[in-house]
Amino acid sequence: MLNQLESDYDCSNAGDDLHQLKQELEKLIASSDNDHSAEVQETRNRLENQIHFIQNKCDIVEA
Repeated sequence: MLNQLESDYDCSNAGDDLHQLKQELEKLIASSDNDHSAEVQETRNRLENQIHFIQNKCDIVEA
């Protein structure tokens, strides 16, 4: 998970960062199928928010 995303995020890193974030999210979802704890949900929300931030900031459209 990326520590901090700022408005001056460098979109040249978007490909690698999105790949890493999506892998982390997939692992989290797979390993926490029955775990609906606040900590898991918070981590999932943060990963999803980071993915959406990068996609919006860098004008990346999901296929």
